[in-house]
Amino acid sequence: MKNKFISLLQKKSLYFLAFSILAFSSCKKDTNVTTPTVSGLMAFNLIPDSASAIVFALSNSSLTNAPLSYTNYTGAYLSVYSGNRGLQTLDANSNSIIATTNFLFEPQKYYSAFALGANGVYQNKITDDNLDSLPTNTGNAFVRYINAIPDSSKPMVTITSNGNNVVNEQASFGAISTFAQIAPGDISVNIDNDSTIVANRTISVEKDKVYTLLLLGVPKATDTSRAIKIKYIQNGTITP
Repeated sequence: MKNKFISLLQKKSLYFLAFSILAFSSCKKDTNVTTPTVSGLMAFNLIPDSASAIVFALSNSSLTNAPLSYTNYTGAYLSVYSGNRGLQTLDANSNSIIATTNFLFEPQKYYSAFALGANGVYQNKITDDNLDSLPTNTGNAFVRYINAIPDSSKPMVTITSNGNNVVNEQASFGAISTFAQIAPGDISVNIDNDSTIVANRTISVEKDKVYTLLLLGVPKATDTSRAIKIKYIQNGTITP
């Protein structure tokens, strides 16, 4: 049996900070054996309750070796079998199911799963990251956001680069934007509903790198770890 590494993206490869390159291994023999198809999945715990960490399980198998506490994520895209799969989030202490979602994972595509909600009302939101549609050799970075703040208002999300508003729109709870091209350098991110949701942050982005902004917290939270804040992760780097 000989290992063969297959990139998820046929025309582009996505390199990662933690794992250098995402590749899926498969086995091939000189027999008529069907090789299982795979997809990439990155999962985030964005539930701000003070409850225990959560476990992501795909078709009853845990995605990670350890539960994920609030704001933690898998760290990279993990290889999962493609097809119609059931994604569950479970309370790590009680092992009780928090939310269940069925989703069709297509072969050689990247997805993100976000655990959202508060006060006993939770959901799993899965999105196709469409990384194969991002252009190469633009010299720009790619930035999107998810509004994980459980609130009925629609705060304004603004992303400014070189004095220009690249993104300036209202975002309801659970909204996930598409990736916007942004010139490398410092960008300013602001979320504001003129009342209980106010946060801003300046971050530096690099060309060809892909970022997800996490808009987090609970309005009027007394626990500073649950206060409104802006975090971000780097999904990877797009190369030709």
